[in-house]
Amino acid sequence: MTDDNSSIEEKPKKPKTNEKDFLFKQDFKYKHDNPYHDRLAIFDKFVLRDDEGESFAGDWSDKVFGNKNQLEVEIGSGYGHFMMEHTQQFPDLNFVGLDHRFKRSFHLAKRLDKLEHKNFRYLRARGERLGYLFGEGEVRRVFYFFPDPWPKKRHHKKRLFQKRFLDDCEKILCAGGEIMIKTDHDGYFEWMLERLEGEDRFEATLKTFDLYKDAPDHFLASFQTKFEKIFLDKEIKIKAMVLRVKK
Repeated sequence: MTDDNSSIEEKPKKPKTNEKDFLFKQDFKYKHDNPYHDRLAIFDKFVLRDDEGESFAGDWSDKVFGNKNQLEVEIGSGYGHFMMEHTQQFPDLNFVGLDHRFKRSFHLAKRLDKLEHKNFRYLRARGERLGYLFGEGEVRRVFYFFPDPWPKKRHHKKRLFQKRFLDDCEKILCAGGEIMIKTDHDGYFEWMLERLEGEDRFEATLKTFDLYKDAPDHFLASFQTKFEKIFLDKEIKIKAMVLRVKK
């Protein structure tokens, strides 16, 4: 007597896909149904949505800003405090801020619209698209301040700071370009340090678990974001790092 199931072949299990990997793929398409997406069109003079910014990769200075000023990029602009202060303090630079949250992006766009200097663009876009948004050697600095730390172990794969992110940063940064990082989260900072083990494409010119104690005169200590002020009020030490690309 034979087993009736012996001739039935088991279907191979599909490998688990990581949403983060999908976001990095060239054929990624934004999908959403949010009223703030349409409302952001009101500010189309300086706001680009979804993949609209990707058509300017390598041409931001010429086609978007119309000058040869240095380009700086902030991933996760949040409430925009750094973006607004920095662009108005340094009107001779080109600045691109980006965030993927809809409502927060809309309210930030209303504040950006009132600024005197218009040396910026704002992208309602994902940080994982960095390598498609900018061309080789196009960016002077990448700012990455107080990102979501995804503290649960099962969510660590959602963290942006991984090899693909470093690959993209190396590509878009010019010679001597920098990644500037601040976080309140010990675990995420330690994760970043682990991702940098054996990494020889970047030099850490600053690396501290207590920015205001170890480097009070550094540029990163010259301003405080909204989240940062909350953390400092709770006596949480600010972790900071500057990575300079070796080109």
